[in-house]
Amino acid sequence: MITEQAIMDALRKVEDPEVHRSIVELGMVKRVEIQGDHVAVEVLLTVAGCPLRNKIDQDVRAALASVPGVRSYDVFLGTMSDEERKQFAAKVRAGQADPLQIAGQPEVPPLLRDDAKTVFIAVASGKGGVGKSTATANLAVAFSRLGYKVGVIDADIYGFSLPNIFQLGDRRPALVENMLMPVQQDGVKIISMGFFVHDNTPVVWRGPMLGKMLRNFFSEVYWGDLDVMLLDLPPGTGDVALDVHTLLPKSKEVIVTTPQSNATEVAARAGTMAIRTNHEILGVIENMSYFEANGERHYIFGKGGGERLARELNTDLLGQIPLGVATASGSGIFPNGSEQAQIFESIAKNVAKKAGLPAPAAAGH
Repeated sequence: MITEQAIMDALRKVEDPEVHRSIVELGMVKRVEIQGDHVAVEVLLTVAGCPLRNKIDQDVRAALASVPGVRSYDVFLGTMSDEERKQFAAKVRAGQADPLQIAGQPEVPPLLRDDAKTVFIAVASGKGGVGKSTATANLAVAFSRLGYKVGVIDADIYGFSLPNIFQLGDRRPALVENMLMPVQQDGVKIISMGFFVHDNTPVVWRGPMLGKMLRNFFSEVYWGDLDVMLLDLPPGTGDVALDVHTLLPKSKEVIVTTPQSNATEVAARAGTMAIRTNHEILGVIENMSYFEANGERHYIFGKGGGERLARELNTDLLGQIPLGVATASGSGIFPNGSEQAQIFESIAKNVAKKAGLPAPAAAGH
């Protein structure tokens, strides 16, 4: 005989894709009905247009199919009421420590507390057009493929590009009781100013607004437990870079450049800024290093710039990324197993070691 306990035990293994906790624990299973060898289950989603509803539906069906004696089943996906959504948010927040209140200071988000274990790595460049955002995205994916839990903040408020690089289309963060759920792609949690503007509208803000938005990305987004957080900084040494150095005094840094002398010269300024603010530079990534055709390398933008920059900043050259199209669909993420993806994986392993990241608990996050 099929029991409700057996069904709930099977569903307990199904996780909400955004929160990574059991749908049973989060109170998302509203009803279970058993008639002979047929089972009907209703699961509540936080919002009607949940972009991950198909994933939840598939996982629930797979769980029901694994229960001995179940021959057929129906899965109904409903939407939470306001009260149910509040209860869901309370259970999600219970998984994190409460923000720390400091006298005379604003609340400190869990990720920024002194006891937080997340490693912050800012990815910087001296000038635009060197592929810094593409490097950030592919480094994040490389960390995920290694099994780390990864988040990315697109801190380039004016020149946001991560939604396009990850090919997120119209996907937006879900809002649950004033708590934003970051968009997830390729195992990476992503937040960007690009989610909050329409039709490529320019962001016309002065410096203080930039810093406020950056802080909102920490305080109003549910990140969960992350091993590493990458920040895609705007090029140069402006307001956002200063805010990051102030807000994240323990942040480490990776500098991206091309082989060109003018790119490395300007990148050196970004590196010098990190040094002067006591941020450890983990190394240099040289992008667009060469183009390979018929077994021969062509150094279109010159040669040796990354090595010169690494020497100047007294750090390591982490890797040289060859020119190449990531995918035919326009995504900026290199396919797993490609030459570029393998180089980024090697860089991620090196950066993890330098940053003191422990070995990941399991792959596939």
